Amino acid sequence: MVTDIFRLIEDIKTHLKFSFDEVDKWFDKDNKTLNCKPANGGWTVQQILEHIYLTNFYLLILIEKGSKKAMRNYLHLDLNLEIKNYSFDKEKFEKIGSYGAFEWIRPEHMEPKGELNLTEIRSLIAQQYHQCLSYLDLMKSGEGLLCKTTMTVNELGKINVYEYIYFLSLHAQRHVIQMRNNELEIS
Repeated sequence: MVTDIFRLIEDIKTHLKFSFDEVDKWFDKDNKTLNCKPANGGWTVQQILEHIYLTNFYLLILIEKGSKKAMRNYLHLDLNLEIKNYSFDKEKFEKIGSYGAFEWIRPEHMEPKGELNLTEIRSLIAQQYHQCLSYLDLMKSGEGLLCKTTMTVNELGKINVYEYIYFLSLHAQRHVIQMRNNELEIS
């Protein structure tokens, strides 16, 4: 359990960098790897990359709302008390980053439609990474604890803005594993 809020923020930044760097490597794969349909009928690597972008897009809407509310709540709530009483339960989130660890039907608006090319998706995902960092910089003193929003995936329940950003990073990690599985089928 992480209780030092500054360490938590740095840990999330490190996780984000790792996840986004791993995702970015997939844009350089050859067409065969990018477009191979796995035997289980799942998505191609290109579709997975689009799904990561779409999921980030919708999560970042919630993260933006949460960060604005957290900054407003800073004026009325005792941040020091929130920090003192907070402990990060990393275990609760671990399954999110493991492909196939639980069943969840994603909303239709997060399914790839093939409307964007790889260059556009890569650029948008890079922008999303910087958005995450800017929210962490905005809430650099623990303010992200001051707003909680319900996360239905794997019954996580009410999570704060930092945990939402961590969830976003874990989601990308989950799909890196899926892309590796696709690539293994080709070899």
